[in-house]
Amino acid sequence: MSYLRKYSPLHPHQRQPLDDQQVQNSAGGHAYPVSIWTNLDRFLILGTEGGSYYAAEQDLTKVNVDSVKQCIAEDGVQVVERIREISTSGRAPKNEPALYALALAFTHGNTDTKRKVQEVFCDVARIGTHLFNFVAFVNGMRGWGRSLRRLVGDWYRTKDDDALAYQVLKYQSRNSWRHGDVLSKCHYGENRGIYRWIKGLDIEQRIVHRSLKEGEKASITYDATDALPELLAGYEELKSTEKRADVIKLIETHQFTHEMVPNEWKNDPNVWAALLVNMPVMATVRNLGKMTQIGLLKPFAPEVQTVLKRLSADVIQRSLIHPIQILMALTTYKSGKGVKGSLTWEPVPQIVEGLDAAFYMAFDNVEPSQKNTFLALDVSGSMTRGAVAGCVGLTPRNASAAMALVTARTEPNYHFFGFSDDFVSVPITATDSLTSAIEAVSGFPHGRTDCSLPMLYAIENKLEVDMFTIYTDSETWYGDIHPKTALDMYRQETGRPTKLAVVAMVANNFSIADPKDAGMLDFVGFDTATPALLSDFAKDVEIISQDA
Repeated sequence: MSYLRKYSPLHPHQRQPLDDQQVQNSAGGHAYPVSIWTNLDRFLILGTEGGSYYAAEQDLTKVNVDSVKQCIAEDGVQVVERIREISTSGRAPKNEPALYALALAFTHGNTDTKRKVQEVFCDVARIGTHLFNFVAFVNGMRGWGRSLRRLVGDWYRTKDDDALAYQVLKYQSRNSWRHGDVLSKCHYGENRGIYRWIKGLDIEQRIVHRSLKEGEKASITYDATDALPELLAGYEELKSTEKRADVIKLIETHQFTHEMVPNEWKNDPNVWAALLVNMPVMATVRNLGKMTQIGLLKPFAPEVQTVLKRLSADVIQRSLIHPIQILMALTTYKSGKGVKGSLTWEPVPQIVEGLDAAFYMAFDNVEPSQKNTFLALDVSGSMTRGAVAGCVGLTPRNASAAMALVTARTEPNYHFFGFSDDFVSVPITATDSLTSAIEAVSGFPHGRTDCSLPMLYAIENKLEVDMFTIYTDSETWYGDIHPKTALDMYRQETGRPTKLAVVAMVANNFSIADPKDAGMLDFVGFDTATPALLSDFAKDVEIISQDA
């Protein structure tokens, strides 16, 4: 670019620091370090599963864990409050990072922090799988003292029999833990019939151990316990049922989930039809392939309309299903084969369209800013490795295309731009489907990273930009000038107070945004709140910083 050649001798290369605030990033360039609180949000929302182009999963996790520990040392109560807010609002695709951070807070926090963990624990560990993940994490960090036994035990103790029965049937094991193992760790006896059922003991009797005097033989007495909840009793009946009609009747009576149904009935379309009636949104999108493969979902089948109603705006928003989960369901379902195993199917076109539409519904409501928005996608090599939120096949490059489409469908004045070490034409418009947008960015060569190019391109082409929105991992290193310098040049050249929003697609601790520049701000990719916050930032609506 002629403009770049004109100005580059006057400014340091990206492999040199622009000022004393910058640090070296993983690619050898220089960028700004984000605060430990910004890094906490990135970890809670994006996680570190799959690593990144420059950092293995273990190394990236260590960096984030160290940052979380620093936040806990600075203000552990605020950390726990942020964990609860992000976990319960549905802003994160997966709950594992929140549970890991909660285990760290309980292990490394002070008395007030631990008390706060006890207060929010059941809000964050909402289902059996969450409990097992937390137990697996905390078991590797510390011993099972009284406070931990009480914390985990309260998860069981605070649930009535019906609610607990649902949890132990739907989520029976995870990470090598079962409910019986957890109850044993908590030193729980058998004072509830459901506890005895979990441990595989005689339901009708409770063992009472008497303390023994010297020379006295061991003796055991048996007392009656409370009756089993109806759900457990129905489950016991379901396990021995041999007739399809009886299985369906039990499903209708007890609203069993597919996890509770014996495997021998898992290929019966009539059984799945009964399950579909009360199936939650998350389970529905996860099992679309299976229900299509067995013939339940097919053209003109009434169950297709049941699925489409479940993908409507009001249902999606109430469910708090995350857009990444819908995106993964869409890409898997449209491909006609499972990510693992040998399951194949012929996708129903209306369901593909319904999933595409549901993706946008899962974000917070966005009011258009009406600003000229330059959507710049980093398609360099470093964006092709790793998996956003641990979702197999969803690279930062692919995810950025899907994320940018949300803004493109909201803002009337947008322009797509792709870059690596040079301008890359990205043939995406707001009318593209999610899968076509992802395909449009998937085939580019693994170029080097220069995050100054969006601004330099806009200068050369005399574009009137109100906000540059750059989706990147901030591993910029190749350019002759820094992104911050390029933005300043654009502002000076045009006289416009143009802003720069940096949307982080990897949970590292770098950013191209200068923290001293009020017109530059960091956002977290695939946070469901990000599109609305981007619009607010463009409109000069005050965004309260989460940094301590």
